[in-house]
Amino acid sequence: MHFPFIPFTLISAEQGADGLTYEIFLNRIGINTIELPREAVSVVIGGKLRLNLVNRGAPVHVTVSSSNAGAFTDFFHENMYVVDSIILTIPIRETAREGFFDIELLTGYGVNKTALHIEVIEPVPVKKPGPETVPIQPVAHGRPHLLMITMGLGLILYSAWLYLGIEFLNIAAFITLIVGALFTWYRQQQPLR
Repeated sequence: MHFPFIPFTLISAEQGADGLTYEIFLNRIGINTIELPREAVSVVIGGKLRLNLVNRGAPVHVTVSSSNAGAFTDFFHENMYVVDSIILTIPIRETAREGFFDIELLTGYGVNKTALHIEVIEPVPVKKPGPETVPIQPVAHGRPHLLMITMGLGLILYSAWLYLGIEFLNIAAFITLIVGALFTWYRQQQPLR
């Protein structure tokens, strides 16, 4: 007896501790059927490929094997008896390079056979935040600020008052500082152009 080829259906992938866990459904649309994920199955170098074999029918024997995965993992063959669900974890070597391999799944003692294409990819480099370089002193931009000019002029006038004793120099120093502060204050209130 020969069962017809059953098309694949959409299968979800959920986030696990090591990365994605891909679900493969067994016996969901018929006896000994295998439903693979439609999305691309990938695993990073040094990571773990997690396949959750979920059985939706009577207990079934599943044979999982890979003949071309020797460059990526030590996994070769596994026979499982799936009653409810089993998670198969396949570790990928740290020394592996980018590439791909196929995993073959058989149910019903070889009646149904399908292959799952696995892409082995480089891990995304995580940029570690380094110490930010903050300048020790602020960098000057353009001309001196008017407040700095009025402060310098006020200091000169105040020093001259202390040295010469002329009262007008003290009043001029005070007015110069007030004008510089008011100019800076009202300049901040204007919208930037």
